[in-house]
Amino acid sequence: MTDQIHQVAIVGGGVCGTALLYMLAEYTDINDIVLLEKYAGVAKVNSNGRNNSQTIHCGDIETNYTLEKATKVKAAAEMLVNFATDLTNVDEVIFKYPKMVLGVGEQECRQLRQRYQTFREVFPNMKLLEKSDIASYEPAVVMVNGEMRAEPCVALAILDDYSAVDYQRLSEAFIDKAQAKTDKQIQLVFNSEVDDIVEKDGVFSLVTGNKIIKARSVVVSAGGHSLLLAQKMGYGLEFSCLPVAGSFYFTPQVLRGKVYTVQNDALPFAAVHGDPDVLVEGKTRFGPTALLLPLLERYNNKTFFDFLRVLRLDSRVMRVFWDLFRIKDIRNYILKNFLFEVPLLRRWLFLKDARKIVPGLQLKDIEFAKGFGGVRPQLIDKKNAKLLMGEAKINPGTGIVFNMTPSPGGTSCLENAETDMRLIASRLGATINESQLKQTLHKSATIN
Repeated sequence: MTDQIHQVAIVGGGVCGTALLYMLAEYTDINDIVLLEKYAGVAKVNSNGRNNSQTIHCGDIETNYTLEKATKVKAAAEMLVNFATDLTNVDEVIFKYPKMVLGVGEQECRQLRQRYQTFREVFPNMKLLEKSDIASYEPAVVMVNGEMRAEPCVALAILDDYSAVDYQRLSEAFIDKAQAKTDKQIQLVFNSEVDDIVEKDGVFSLVTGNKIIKARSVVVSAGGHSLLLAQKMGYGLEFSCLPVAGSFYFTPQVLRGKVYTVQNDALPFAAVHGDPDVLVEGKTRFGPTALLLPLLERYNNKTFFDFLRVLRLDSRVMRVFWDLFRIKDIRNYILKNFLFEVPLLRRWLFLKDARKIVPGLQLKDIEFAKGFGGVRPQLIDKKNAKLLMGEAKINPGTGIVFNMTPSPGGTSCLENAETDMRLIASRLGATINESQLKQTLHKSATIN
C-alpha cells in the first residue's frame, strides 16, 4: 500500500483510456497521472484490431445516423484523423480506402437518393453512384459472371478519405505521446485489475490484487466492467447490461474498400458490411453478426460471473427482453445470428447475407474468422425499460466518471476524452491549453 495520491487515475488501457491519458498529458498542466490496465499491454480487448471493424465512423455511410448525429460524429472523427496524420508512422495507424453504403432494391435505392439530398451539404465529397458507376469502383458488388446483377442498386460513396484505423496502434501512439512529456509523471501499471474503488474524504482508493493506488480524480473506461465498478460504489444501479458479441467471416479480397448496407430501422444492431482487413493482407472481412453473449469479454469465460452481477435481472429487464423478442424482425435476427455460431451451418447461412454485397460469392469462398470479434456492452435503462443505443456515461459529480460503450466506438475516443479532460480540469483547478488543442485536434481535417 502507498500513501502517494495521484492527481488522476485512469482505469482501462483501451483506445478511450489511452486517449484520455494523452489529452491530460498534452493539453493540461496536470503532471501526475497513472493508468491501470488488467492485461500486460494496451488495447488487448475491444480496441484490438481483431475485435472491431477497424472503421472510422463519420456518419456518412451509416444509415442509422440522423443528420444531427452524423454532424457530431464527423467532428469526432476529424479529431482522430488530425491526431493520426501527424504521426511519423501514420501509414501503420490510419488507412485510406474508398467506402460506400449500398442500396439494393427499389426501397433502399429510394432511401439513399433521399439521404444524399439531405446529407450532401455536411459531406460535400459524397457521391451518388448509379449501378454502372459502382462497377467502376467495386465491380464485384454489381457484376456476376460478367453480367450486371438484376436488382436496382445505388450507393453513396466517399472515394478518397481516411476510413480505417488500427485502434491498437492508435492506443500505442497515445501512450507514446503521453510518455514523451518528460516534465510529467506518467505511470503505466499493467497486469493490475481493479477489483474495487473506495472514496473517502475526496480521495479514491483503487484496490487491485497486490496494491492500492490513490487518486483525487478517476475515470473508468473499461467497457462492461465500468458498470460493474460503478455499481460496487452504488452508482448506475438503474442500469443493466446486455453484451452483444460480433463475429466475422473472411473471403478472398473481393472488395477494394468498405461496403456497408442499409440499416434495418427495426433492428438495434449493425447491418453487415465488407471491409479490407488492416491486419490480414489479401482478405475481405464480412460481418459483424450479433450474438447475445453472457460474457463481458468475448474470449474470457471468467467474465461470465461479472456479467451476472451487472445483469441485475428483474422484471424490468425481462420486460426489455420481451419487447425485443416480440418484434418479429428482431426475433428472427437473433435466432439467425445464433445459428451463425453453429459450425456446420454458419458458412451456408452467412453466405446469403454476404451475397447482398457481393452476389457472386460461393460457399467455398467463405471461412469463419476464428478468434476475431468483440463484445459491445449495450446498457438497459431499467427505469424506462428500454435498450440504450450509443454512449453511456455515469458521472455522479464526486470526481469519478464511468464510461461504457462510447458511441460510435473508438471513433469518438478523443472527443470523449476531451469531455472527461474538462471535467477533471474543473475539479482539480487545472488549466487547459485551449490554443494548442485547437491547433492540433480541432484544425480542419480531411474528412469529406
